Amino acid sequence: MVAVSKLSFSYTPDRSISFPDFALAKGEHCLLLGESGSGKTTLLHLLGGLLRGYNGSLQVGSTELASLSESALDKFRGKNIGFVFQKNHLISALSVEKNVIMSPYLAGINIDKAHAHEVLTSLGLASKIKSSVKEISQGQAQRVAIARAVMNHPAVILADEPTSALDDKNCALVSNLLLDVASRNNATLVVATHDQRLKDKIKNQIVL
Repeated sequence: MVAVSKLSFSYTPDRSISFPDFALAKGEHCLLLGESGSGKTTLLHLLGGLLRGYNGSLQVGSTELASLSESALDKFRGKNIGFVFQKNHLISALSVEKNVIMSPYLAGINIDKAHAHEVLTSLGLASKIKSSVKEISQGQAQRVAIARAVMNHPAVILADEPTSALDDKNCALVSNLLLDVASRNNATLVVATHDQRLKDKIKNQIVL
């Protein structure tokens, strides 16, 4: 589902980051590990098509991301890739429900409120569907972000430091939820982290 070969990226002419070759099958999970500055977030952004201009090969499914135009990449990303970030980037003016259905709206996919409610309910948020995101806890907000990420049935879920700001209880909750929703969607899950607590959860690890 994801294949990286001879991949490198340069922010400036004198700063280039090279990445190890790896391939992940559909439904496979892995951790991206490494010290700060090793390129974990950069690689995640490359995998998600948020950074362009790389050298080498980066395929999601059978698609080489560099071959897509900007508009085609936007559509591909919206339909195939879900993002979960440490900072949730929820829209404070919208309800929990509306934050989640923004995902299909932005991807140009038909909005299915019943599916949104199903996903939110599965994440223990049935009572918060109509609530403002200003009224929910940090842990609940992270679950809303996960719901938004899987709303379009993505083939790949990318999570950037999703647990580093959480206590042990919420770390276990969020990591288990990520693994659960990835498994239920048969999605490939890639988690960039320096959180040692996740090493026992996901044994497949790539060190940068």
